[in-house]
This record gives sequence, structure tokens and C-alpha cells, in this order.
Amino acid sequence: MALTKSEIMTAYPLPSYNYRVEIAGAAVGFSEISGLSIKRETTTYKESPIGGAAPGPVVMNMPAQPAAPTLTLKKGIVKKTSVATLYAWISAIQVNQVEKKDIYVRLCDEKGEAVISWKVQNAFPTRLDAPTFTASSNEAAIESMELMADAILIEEA
Repeated sequence: MALTKSEIMTAYPLPSYNYRVEIAGAAVGFSEISGLSIKRETTTYKESPIGGAAPGPVVMNMPAQPAAPTLTLKKGIVKKTSVATLYAWISAIQVNQVEKKDIYVRLCDEKGEAVISWKVQNAFPTRLDAPTFTASSNEAAIESMELMADAILIEEA
């Protein structure tokens, strides 16, 4: 059975290459984003069985506090913008003084409109990696930044 264009648009998954990243409201181009995970730590409870029905303790695993998200953002180095974007942010960090920023990663449809957004709350950089330099390669120079955040929220448009 043939599907109409509107049926395909609502029934098929969105491609992962059509996304937009905003750091504190400013659009920044990244070639790869990973670590958008919502995770909970777990805790184990042990209690004695009631009435001696089972030998040994009863073990239960339960959810605990949320795990702190760690994101990795990768982008090509571009003259006059790369240093201002990522290096300035991480170099401004001092002990107990950091500028935390909200980051939005927006998955877009074919028109470029956001369909789903991941809001990364209070993110701050923990690591900035320079590209790997190889004389025998002609690949683009890619820098990588790791961020830690308080939480990730998912918003549907």
C-alpha cells in the first residue's frame, strides 16, 4: 500500500543529521554530539524475609538519585570563532567559579523546524581536547569538549 507524503512524515523516524545546537541562546555548529542520556543511579536494599519463608535476605534494587549527564561536543576548528566559543568558556573557570550555561540540542524536520529539543541544564566544561595532528591525513581538524550538567529535559514541539 502506497503512503502519502504526510503519512511518511509522521510515521518515519527523523534523520539524525538535521540538528541545531544553541549554547546560552547562541547557535554553534557541531559535527557530533553524544551523551544525551537520562540515567538514574540504583541502590540495593536488603531486608530479612517475613516469617522465615526464604533463607537469607530479600534483595531489592530501586532507583536512586539522577546521574549527572556528561556530554561530548565535537566541532571543526574555524578561524576566529573556535577560540572564542569553547576555549574562552573553559579558560574562564576558576576554583568554585564557573559560568554554567543551558544548551539546547534540537532535532529538526526537513523544513528546519525543531521537532524535539533536549535541554541540558546548567552545563559547564570539564575538558577540551585539541585535534589529532597527522601529517599524512587531510581530514578536518576537530576539537572536542566534554561538559557536565545538572539535568537533561526533553521538550516536544
